[in-house]
Amino acid sequence: MKLAIGCDHAGYELKNEIIQYLKNFDGVEVEDHGTYSGDSVDYPDLALKVAEAVAFGDAERGIVICGTGIGISIAANKVPGIRAANCHDQYTAQMCREHNNANILAFGSRVITAQTAKELVKTFLETDFAGGRHQRRVDKITGIEQKYSK
Repeated sequence: MKLAIGCDHAGYELKNEIIQYLKNFDGVEVEDHGTYSGDSVDYPDLALKVAEAVAFGDAERGIVICGTGIGISIAANKVPGIRAANCHDQYTAQMCREHNNANILAFGSRVITAQTAKELVKTFLETDFAGGRHQRRVDKITGIEQKYSK
């Protein structure tokens, strides 16, 4: 699986730690979209890079990190086809995949620990979409997106 990752300055150190952690997963290739230092940057720019990589099929899934995970997930969700979920525990990471077929995981470096972030990543990567009745709901989300993308 190819995974795109990106963050703003608040998520820089945690992003690097997550990239190192991802080396433990066989078959996961990581594409780092920045930022590449702790210098201040605007999170929408990094969210866009990761979201476009996923939306255009250059990556199967993505991870975005900012201080809270809120802003960067909002920005990523503006790209058609993206379902970015701001998660804070294993249950939300599992449900975002299982029920919502989320393709981008978002979290905040200032609100969760590195260990929790690693647990979220593991759950996000290992949980499959359940389909069934959940597909109908994801299709409705896509319908809303299409209605307002004109």
